[in-house]
Amino acid sequence: MTQPLVPVLTANWGQERSWKLDSYVAQGGYRALRLALGRSAAEVMAEVKDAQLRGRGGAGFPTGLKWSFVPQDNPNPKYLVVNGDESEPGTCKDVPLLMASPHTLVEGVIISAYAIGAHTAFIYVRGEVLHPIRRVRQAVEEAYAAGYLGRDVLGSGFDLDIIVHAGAGAYICGEETALLNSLEGRRGQPRLRPPFPAVAGLYASPTVINNVESIASVPAIIARGKDWFTSMGTEKSKGFTIYSLSGHVAHPGQYEAPLGLTMARLLELAGGVRAGHQLKFFTPGGSSTPILTAEHLDTRLDYEGLAEVGTMLGTKAMQIFDETTSVVRTTLRWVEFYKHESCGKCTPCREGTWWLVQLLHKLEAGQGQDGDVDKLLSVCDDITGKTFCTLAEGAVACVTSAVRHFRSEFEVGYTTPAWEHLPYDASALFPVESEGGRA
Repeated sequence: MTQPLVPVLTANWGQERSWKLDSYVAQGGYRALRLALGRSAAEVMAEVKDAQLRGRGGAGFPTGLKWSFVPQDNPNPKYLVVNGDESEPGTCKDVPLLMASPHTLVEGVIISAYAIGAHTAFIYVRGEVLHPIRRVRQAVEEAYAAGYLGRDVLGSGFDLDIIVHAGAGAYICGEETALLNSLEGRRGQPRLRPPFPAVAGLYASPTVINNVESIASVPAIIARGKDWFTSMGTEKSKGFTIYSLSGHVAHPGQYEAPLGLTMARLLELAGGVRAGHQLKFFTPGGSSTPILTAEHLDTRLDYEGLAEVGTMLGTKAMQIFDETTSVVRTTLRWVEFYKHESCGKCTPCREGTWWLVQLLHKLEAGQGQDGDVDKLLSVCDDITGKTFCTLAEGAVACVTSAVRHFRSEFEVGYTTPAWEHLPYDASALFPVESEGGRA
């Protein structure tokens, strides 16, 4: 069962200059690090593993279990890489955390590196978010000056260096092996697996890659214990997380809550759908997850609950759309993103996303032909399961789920432009100049 809201990751976001070391320490920061360094690395790893922390980047793989895959007898250096390449449409949880409390992540990195035996860690941040990059780099500098980083951390004999790396602006680098290629100075494209990163990752050495929120959750687990963490959430989805709400919602933003609350409850916390309107559909975990509709409001927002209705928790990015929204236009915008961000390595993704965009453009403009919706699904079938990474799967998911729930609206595109069927200015969040109802 889920519990009342208990801010953890966001607890200090409202503090004055919360991103500074002195403010973080005043709120209990780096206490968990001292506790961790007083234990063995194996004990720290076991604590995180027993807490059943699941990766917060989308897949939900158990974090402690992932750490345990690193072979300790491998003579090569071990690396920890933090994936902060947050760039999927609608996803906005890691960047606010980096802005408000970068030391939460830095402390989590130190503890996690200690647990896996790494002496070098990388924080990979999307290059366009310049201000958060500056905040993280400043936090790392403060940590070095305070003795939390460098040689002999807090007199423990443990050495650690953190390197903050700015990406070059590619969504594909959110895929962990493409991220490793980028760190090595190579083109950001996914690698064939096996070998898996835990065995041969960065510079062909054992590597753990975790999401920002996953690593930032570690200090709280060490400070308060696995029993406290597992008291929140549901049977198989433990702990707290950050949900991002955007779109046609009264109060968009980040909402921290235990896993397992319903979309209805989350919408209630955010003030509901904008005044005078009704929910039409929403993404449960970013644009790469199959959309849901108003009939799914009572679905649990955890890994198992969403799997039961054919979708995923993903990045917990809830994009809210009311009845004024054209699902054809929305789907087209998402697929245009995936087409643009395809690295081009896999033919089904490179060519398939192009064809999806062409078909959706025709349907949006009311120039579709009878059978185009089936053709759309046929192209999706030609892409599914035939690529190195899941970028193409995300492009397919938003199309197939939209057609499943709103097929008749796509078929309207055989005769009527989407902007005539559902005028775009009606769905705009802010007043816009439009021509012929097309914003």
